[in-house]
Amino acid sequence: MRPCCECCGRDIAAEAGDAFICSFECTFCSDCNAGTLHGRCPNCGGVLQIRPARTGDALLRHPASTERIVKAGGCA
Repeated sequence: MRPCCECCGRDIAAEAGDAFICSFECTFCSDCNAGTLHGRCPNCGGVLQIRPARTGDALLRHPASTERIVKAGGCA
């Protein structure tokens, strides 16, 4: 699970229900999905779906990634 939106860099917690991913797990916030991306991944063209949250013991055993991936120049 990526820790931030690839477009704007906004932090997205693993337990948050407002992240969107494609089949390659590219990750975007709800604002970028609605305002810029319109449900399509800018990397692969795939459909963006709500990312499942990871909570509780699962999050403790398998913490989210700390690697931040942000597109230079955003997703204009």
